[in-house]
Amino acid sequence: MTTSPLIPDTARIGRTALVVTDLEAMIEFYRDVVGLAVQTRQETTAILGAGETPLLVLEQDEDAPPRRREQAGLFHNAFKVPSRTALGAALDRIREHWQLDGASDHYVSEALYLTDPEDNGIEIYTDRPAEEWPRADDGTVQIGTVGLDLAEVAAQSDGRTDAPPGTTVGHIHLETSSLEAAREFYVDTLGLTVQTEARSAVFLAAGTYHHHLGVNTWNGRSQPAGGRGLAWFEFVVPDESTLTTVREALADTTVAVDDAAAGIELTDPDGITIRLRVA
Repeated sequence: MTTSPLIPDTARIGRTALVVTDLEAMIEFYRDVVGLAVQTRQETTAILGAGETPLLVLEQDEDAPPRRREQAGLFHNAFKVPSRTALGAALDRIREHWQLDGASDHYVSEALYLTDPEDNGIEIYTDRPAEEWPRADDGTVQIGTVGLDLAEVAAQSDGRTDAPPGTTVGHIHLETSSLEAAREFYVDTLGLTVQTEARSAVFLAAGTYHHHLGVNTWNGRSQPAGGRGLAWFEFVVPDESTLTTVREALADTTVAVDDAAAGIELTDPDGITIRLRVA
């Protein structure tokens, strides 16, 4: 077990990237429905975000096959908005331009669920105040699922058509082919903390957040990730010494550490790429 976590308590999720086939349609969806602004655009790549913060990278590959039913990969990207007002506005946009798949109160947060045009899951949520999160005696967070009052959420909306500054990628939720292998990698190797365990799922965090990463086996995935969908996601860490520590700690393991833009990257047991970048 990691005595000092390789991913420190101060880490957070940065950007997430998707391999897409129809770049124009995906830009339109994430702009009009999720509310992200196009920050940079090239022929086959677009970066979208909120305020000045980049959150989503779309990488076009017109020949990328659909992700197969048995392949691991993304369950959902979770965009955290800073208020119930922003959540209500997101609900307005979904109802006007798209279709809502579901909505839940998780005790720690309130969440809306939908699916993008290329079958990637999305959560848009806002946190309840941290002091209200139910915790077990050992300090871990207790996440649950009950119905969300959509009429009450909609009543909070200010009608904003874009995601406000302060919107982030709060967490990533993955589908794995082996919960045991995922735990060994993310908990035993990288040092994330188990916050909640549920049926065939585990929710992990850097520090005391309710979760930065969810991992589940609900849909019986049995093969490594591939095809369209998640290209990579990143943890933002506080300093270069963290990257050095990770390189040194993993030098004699089977986990390869490679250079990436502004940082390093690792690959989890399902072939999903994780980048570490300095804030």
